[in-house]
Amino acid sequence: MKLKKIFILLPDGVGLRNFAFTSFVKIGEELGWEVVFWNHTPFDLTGLDYKEIKLKGKPRSQTDLLKRAKIEVELDHFSQKFNDPVYQSYKFPNSQKGFKAIVKNTIVRSLTKTHKGESGLQRLRKKMRLSERKGELYRDCKAVLEKEQPDLVFCTNQRPVNAIAPLTAAQDLGISTASFIFSWDNLPKATMVVETDHYFVWSDYMKKELLTYYPHIYEKQVFTSGSPQFEPHYDLSLRHSREEFFKEHGLELSKKYICFSGDDITTSPHDPQYLKDLAEAVRHLNSRGHKLGIIFRRCPVDFSDRYDKVLEKYKNLITPITPKWEKAGEQWNTILPTREDLSLQINTIFHSEAVVNVGSSMVFDFAIFDKPCLYLNYEVTKKIQVDWNPKKVYKFVHFRSMPIREEVYWLNSKDEIPSKLEEALKDPNEKAQKALEWFNRINQEPADKASVRIWDFVKVVGNQ
Repeated sequence: MKLKKIFILLPDGVGLRNFAFTSFVKIGEELGWEVVFWNHTPFDLTGLDYKEIKLKGKPRSQTDLLKRAKIEVELDHFSQKFNDPVYQSYKFPNSQKGFKAIVKNTIVRSLTKTHKGESGLQRLRKKMRLSERKGELYRDCKAVLEKEQPDLVFCTNQRPVNAIAPLTAAQDLGISTASFIFSWDNLPKATMVVETDHYFVWSDYMKKELLTYYPHIYEKQVFTSGSPQFEPHYDLSLRHSREEFFKEHGLELSKKYICFSGDDITTSPHDPQYLKDLAEAVRHLNSRGHKLGIIFRRCPVDFSDRYDKVLEKYKNLITPITPKWEKAGEQWNTILPTREDLSLQINTIFHSEAVVNVGSSMVFDFAIFDKPCLYLNYEVTKKIQVDWNPKKVYKFVHFRSMPIREEVYWLNSKDEIPSKLEEALKDPNEKAQKALEWFNRINQEPADKASVRIWDFVKVVGNQ
């Protein structure tokens, strides 16, 4: 009997963690599927003994302009439809440098004005597919699909414009397509660039979001699976002993460590100041008899030097443990995770007492390990970006999924850090359990079975 064949489309590196570094492929092969990665990243998957076909070429520039217009129109439409200005905060200013940038911005503004509302969005979606059909990338994708004849093309990320051509080519050939919604905060941000026959979401909460934002999608097209990104947390073989981990990273066995997880510079431009404030708080607590240190895990796509002065000043308190990601280009989505970083992140969590950050989803990673999270929620004194305020972050739509808003410790001023940190260390389980309830709302439980659930649905859609 001929094996069923699935193409796992990797339009960028963010899907590697979910589908290449977990047990996803192994489960599929055990179910009798031939798994082939359709790989548009610089990462060499043959080194992991996976089958891969390199996807070469790039989308047409016209398609990218249509995508930019679609995002603008969609956010405006959401603002009007839900009578909520928060969607405007997801917009980013466009570059005005150079004549080409000015021309492109003019075209996007024109498209935005002439494609208002749901009908305008439908036309923009259609135009993106029509645009890609005229390009070389589409022709190459169609040739590969005609030769390989997969039963399903499964896209690991709904955001990249370079996923439109391979998915459109598949649909034109009558091949079933599906897309995984990559992150818990994506849907309100108008990041749905691709259109597929089926969609995989983290939870029933996200399913409701998807159907609300995209009424042209039918409920029967959406499957609740959970996200594979949390599965490695339950793999005991990835955990190292305290002695082993501390020796490897130069940590002191006599200390308890607080993890400060950095955000990207756009989400939290004042992270260095927050790290400094945490260091001062830890120094104060240590003067009162505590033995604490700080593990600093920066955002994996942040290679800036913005923390250097703080790290040097507080080197006796802060130990940086750099994520094991590889830089394959200058854009954030060309910075690729590695399998080694899974273990590094897991052990950083496992051997920390709590995590401090600005609105990061690391709250869920720590909750799985029964560790509490403290959210920074105050303005710093020396502002790098005048119009930035952490309260703006917590107004984003995805934070409305918090059932009671008591799932974390809220650090509402610099002065609150020592007392709330002390409280978190004294009774870590209270907030961790509430955070776990929040996690189970936004991600299907049990969290370690997401890959199995995806394959259960793949068996259905792959036979259609």
